[in-house]
Amino acid sequence: MKTLGNIIWFIFGGAIAALLWLILGVLLSITIIGIPFGTQCFKFAKLVLFPFGKDVKTNFDKHPIINIIWVILFGWEMALGYLMIAAAFAVTIIGIPFAIQWVKLSILALIPFGSKIR
Repeated sequence: MKTLGNIIWFIFGGAIAALLWLILGVLLSITIIGIPFGTQCFKFAKLVLFPFGKDVKTNFDKHPIINIIWVILFGWEMALGYLMIAAAFAVTIIGIPFAIQWVKLSILALIPFGSKIR
């Protein structure tokens, strides 16, 4: 199921989303101030490319100040958007595995600094 889910995800948007996150990460990494945010974009690109079989472990205590800044500026909007997409996928039985992947992305979107993808 993991391999089939990753193939379907990759074909129907995962590759494009990963490319967009990669481009955003490169653009943010051009400036010194944007480097920490750029590295988080690379984390998103890694997860959004093949999310099935991966797990997100959050560690808010590792970088609490930057996580609070992230949540205020970007995180809550991204997490809410990903949760709305997950709710739309969860309506059908076939979409439930994809909804779970969108929930993983929403967790990472809320607190990316200090989070690990395994």
